[in-house]
Amino acid sequence: MIYLDNSATTNIKPKEVLRKVNIALTKYSANPGRSGHRLSILTACEVSNTRKKLADMFNLADENNVIFTANCSAALNLAILGTVKNGGHIICTENEHNSVLRPLEHLKQQGKIEYTVAKQSKPGGIKRSDIERCLNNNTYMVICNHISNVNGDTCDIENVGRLCKEKGLLFLVDGAQSGGHETIDMEKNNISFLALAPHKGFYAMQGLGVLLINNTKAIEPISFGGTGTNSLELVQPFELPERFEVGTLATPAIFALSGGIDFVNENFAQIKEKLDDLTTFLHYELSYYPLEIYTTTENAKGVFAFNIPTLHSNEVASLLNEKYGICVRGGYHCAAKKHEALGLLDQGAVRVSLSYFTNFVDIQKLIFAIKSILKSKKML
Repeated sequence: MIYLDNSATTNIKPKEVLRKVNIALTKYSANPGRSGHRLSILTACEVSNTRKKLADMFNLADENNVIFTANCSAALNLAILGTVKNGGHIICTENEHNSVLRPLEHLKQQGKIEYTVAKQSKPGGIKRSDIERCLNNNTYMVICNHISNVNGDTCDIENVGRLCKEKGLLFLVDGAQSGGHETIDMEKNNISFLALAPHKGFYAMQGLGVLLINNTKAIEPISFGGTGTNSLELVQPFELPERFEVGTLATPAIFALSGGIDFVNENFAQIKEKLDDLTTFLHYELSYYPLEIYTTTENAKGVFAFNIPTLHSNEVASLLNEKYGICVRGGYHCAAKKHEALGLLDQGAVRVSLSYFTNFVDIQKLIFAIKSILKSKKML
């Protein structure tokens, strides 16, 4: 099997992650922060250490502002629903995942906010000017998908962040596809909230998301419950991270993330270079065939989208799976506005997504398979 669906979740895990999960399940199976005994305290220290690693990586001043959630969608929901301003206006982009679009639409249908979807004026990604033209007097937040999970289009978060600082706006960055292989500096880029998906760019486990908060005054909790502190109080604690973490943490997944951070820190340059090389190679080779390609060479970041004109993307994905043992994803990738912008509402797109563990032989076999499908359909 050749696995090329890493934007959904990574398949191969590095030894650092496997080792940390094993330690979590064999030596640290206690509830962090819930008891005063030694094992609970040791587990809590390991969880705290993971927060510090993330704060250091993304230049967040306070490690306690690293919030663990059920997944990246939950992190995005917390940032959006926890900052809502009645009568306000939010700007998002055509590249957003439904984890952003659906909360916004929910708030709109409740009559609480209005939102505008910024369009890309040029291929490649969202620019400051694309956001700027959507501003109005009630705008209080800008949301940008850093790297599109459909085709790799990349937002200029540095200049968009600068605009948000100038206008006094909250800035939420969806780093689900970029966290782990792109440099993100929350302070430099004026990011208020950064959402991460550890099971993608950090090669960790499913069942965990992260929200890094750089503006604690702007956000309120949206869930309430047990925190292990202030147990006699009926109101949610005001201290972070407990204010936003409800119930038992996914300790094995947090340990896995810790191992993933170690792996990424050690191999960051190589990961970035490999994704660039493989995506560029795939683009170069497939450009000779009668395909529709939606990824630009400037955005060689491990996400590549294409179509065979006469076939639905799901049919192509099924053929690659059944005949060639290659795992890709067809359809709409939970990104309705992106497919609308690309004119793909009828066909969707075939998405090939890579990881550090993808190699050139995998890509060559994919190219051969696509060529064979084209020949079988008499398109070559």
